[in-house]
Amino acid sequence: MVRKVFLAGLIGGLTLMVWAILVNGFFGFKYRIDMKQVPNEAQVYQVLKQNISEPGRYLCNPPLTESNTFPENEPVFSILYGGMGHEAAGPLSVILDFLYAFLTAVVCAWLLTMTSERIISSYFRKVFFVILSGYYLLSSVTLKNTGLVTIP
Repeated sequence: MVRKVFLAGLIGGLTLMVWAILVNGFFGFKYRIDMKQVPNEAQVYQVLKQNISEPGRYLCNPPLTESNTFPENEPVFSILYGGMGHEAAGPLSVILDFLYAFLTAVVCAWLLTMTSERIISSYFRKVFFVILSGYYLLSSVTLKNTGLVTIP
């Protein structure tokens, strides 16, 4: 049984990597984040570098008014510091991506071995189970990263 789970994880991990290559490379879909550049980026970068040393999410509020409240119609800035630079996108990133895909597929295969015979007996139910598992994981991680909810 362990051999089957490991083999399923290996095949699933390779499938995820091939799919990502096809989607991003051949079909022209790119992962993009719509970002604008700060006009005086060098100055802002130096201020952030001097004041933020630990990775994490930071909030920058405007100064309080005399009545000890935040002024209305003033921007609030959110700052995310991941703790790494551009070197993180090197060859190690490709290896880690494959390991994540492999481990994801192994966990899905292991979860399938733990489910009832009713789910395992139908190909459609197996696919639906994996899709729901992935959707749950994706939504929980996405919601947690946005800071909207806290999930234990």
